Amino acid sequence: MSLTPSNMLALGTKAPYFKLIDAVTNTKLSLNELKGSHGTVVSFICNHCPFVIHINKELSKIAKDYKEKGIKFIAISSNDIENYPQDAPHLMKEVAKKEAYIFPYLYDETQAVAKAYDAACTPDFYAFDKDLKLVYRGQLDDSRPGNGVPLSGTDLRNALHNILTETEINPIQKPSIGCNIKWRKS
Repeated sequence: MSLTPSNMLALGTKAPYFKLIDAVTNTKLSLNELKGSHGTVVSFICNHCPFVIHINKELSKIAKDYKEKGIKFIAISSNDIENYPQDAPHLMKEVAKKEAYIFPYLYDETQAVAKAYDAACTPDFYAFDKDLKLVYRGQLDDSRPGNGVPLSGTDLRNALHNILTETEINPIQKPSIGCNIKWRKS
């Protein structure tokens, strides 16, 4: 397993726009269509990364917990499917159903969206306020495959609570750690 940390995009950055294919519905969806009324979480994930597999159930749980509160979740896979065919869109659809994702699972074929977000690893989380300004980026919590720390989603949940209560989010944030995004060779 590769241990790649988040690049930690600057807080206050406006969410880069995108319009990508949803692997589940096979329709193009844009950030503006998908954003939440109070906040939006954009996560970079993939099918095969052990770090993502480890957090999948908690990610689904958090998305369900915050859906009715006006915070929407969006998942994006940007991996090179030529060299990592297990991350292909038809398999993304299977994973989304198996994991009961209530959020779209989008495919970033050109990898332009991952580059715009300065995404480095899977999972990588970005929480934006109602104005799509970045207020949190980093880890879900301290749990990692095999480290014995139970999943809680504490770091992301705290940020989402602060978004909803319009209170300041601690600017000291821990980067996520996971598999590197599988970049296409040019």
